[in-house]
Amino acid sequence: MPRYRLTLEYDGGPFVGWQRQAEGASVQASLEAAIEKLSGERVTVTGAGRTDAGVHALGQVAHFDLEKSFAPGKVRDALNFHLRPDPIAVLEAAEATGDFHARSSATSRHYLFRILNRRSPPALDRGRVWHVSPALDAEAMDAAARHLVGRHDFTTFRAAECQSQSPVKTLDRLTVSRRADEIHIEASARSFLHHQIRSFAGTLKLVGEGKWTPRDVKTALEARDRTACGPVSPPDGLYLTRVDY
Repeated sequence: MPRYRLTLEYDGGPFVGWQRQAEGASVQASLEAAIEKLSGERVTVTGAGRTDAGVHALGQVAHFDLEKSFAPGKVRDALNFHLRPDPIAVLEAAEATGDFHARSSATSRHYLFRILNRRSPPALDRGRVWHVSPALDAEAMDAAARHLVGRHDFTTFRAAECQSQSPVKTLDRLTVSRRADEIHIEASARSFLHHQIRSFAGTLKLVGEGKWTPRDVKTALEARDRTACGPVSPPDGLYLTRVDY
């Protein structure tokens, strides 16, 4: 039974998220339907990251098993054909070893959060950036982000409905930089809590506006209290960019 590994790009706007749900379109269900059209088989597709509604991907990784064997190029092209008009693209398909698991084999996940920081709203990137009009101090945001790097109890930045067994995570990287009219927040870790990066983004925005100091972020982290967190950002600017194995 061959196992296939996919690298995916998608616009999360039309979907309830990665995970198949009783109501609403999901990335997982769209892929499973396309695979059935290719192979005649009903399969379960496992993704490296269960992105939320409205969250995008530039390098999501997924795997599935089939009874039949197909050339990887045929899998890629056929799935892209059957996925239309959903905004999902299979960038790469490859055969994987039987012990490869898109979720549990991952050693690191990388995310980008884009803030469009200008007076005028987005025209071409509507739904793909968080538009913030007031000028943000990216250097202050980056200084605040450094307090969050490392192994910590991230209860403050964890959604109430998070299903992770522990709030303790190791954040390998969190940086903030300005790219012309955009502020980019980049985060890397083996795994993240539900809404963790969006909680970071909303909190760091307060620092950028001068409403919080970098020290306030450290205090919020140490509080281990969800009420100490800044507002959770909208999902629009969040991208899963890469998964390492």
